[in-house]
Parts: sequence; structure tokens; C-alpha cells
Amino acid sequence: MKCDLCNKKATVHLTEIVDEQMSEMHLCEECAREKSVQMEQQFGLSDLLAGLTDFGKQVKTADKVDLKCEHCGITYDDFRKFGRLGCGHCYDAFKSHLSTLLKKIHGANHHFGKTPKKLPKADKKKVEDLQELKNKLMLAIQMEDFEKAAKLRDKIRDIESKKSK
Repeated sequence: MKCDLCNKKATVHLTEIVDEQMSEMHLCEECAREKSVQMEQQFGLSDLLAGLTDFGKQVKTADKVDLKCEHCGITYDDFRKFGRLGCGHCYDAFKSHLSTLLKKIHGANHHFGKTPKKLPKADKKKVEDLQELKNKLMLAIQMEDFEKAAKLRDKIRDIESKKSK
């Protein structure tokens, strides 16, 4: 497939859906990089984040918290301005403020990852069972069934301790 802009080999394929109308764009790496810069200038990541959270709202000075990552030195206000964290430790430093944002963007604020494709079927089943238990635990917590949640937690711990041996 060729690039829609310069006829080189297309390596990036974009699909855009607007008002239930789908359009595709096929770009070479160079054109995709240029398009990416144009899109970021037009609609930056910080603008996207501002639309998903209350970033645009004025924060009262009494409510303002001066959070700072001890590892890289970025402040929460810097993150709000630029839409980028400085390092992996920022997730811990700004945890209370990021959990809502991550849930809005990803639908959850915890990443479970994927199961390796070449995992033996027996091991794959164990991983799927463990994931199912974790899902049930989250549901029990949401339903405030703490007795069931405690039993599920203990089962998960038991399985994970056996796995690490």
C-alpha cells in the first residue's frame, strides 16, 4: 500500500470515525511524523486531558496541592500544563489525582496485561482463573460484600504464593 501523500510505502494506517463515517489514511513514516506534529499543534495532549478531567476548572488556592515527584522533580501543575509525566515514579507521586483520569481514559485504573501466546495450556488456564478471581474480587468490593472479598483475596494470595515457589 502506498502513502496517500507522497506515494512511498505506507507503514502507518489511521482510521478516523466522525459522525458514523469512517475514513482511512495510509502514510509513510515521514508523512506520519509530520502529520503527528501538525495534529499535536492543533490539538495537544494537554487539551485532550483537559477535556477528560477537570483540568480546565480553576482551582481555589486553598484546594491547590503542591505535589512534586521526588525522583524527577516534575510538579502536578507541570503535568497539567504539558500533559506528560516525567518518570514512572510520577504515577505514585500523583496517584490520588491520576486514578480518576486513568479510569476515564482506559476504562480502568489498573493494568492486568496480556497472557503470553506461547504459554502452555495448563498455565494459561491458571492465569485465566487467577484473572477471573481478581475480577470477582473487584466486583465483590464494589458490591460491598466484604466477606466474599476477603475469601477471594485469600484464594488469590494462596495461588500467587504457590506460583512464586
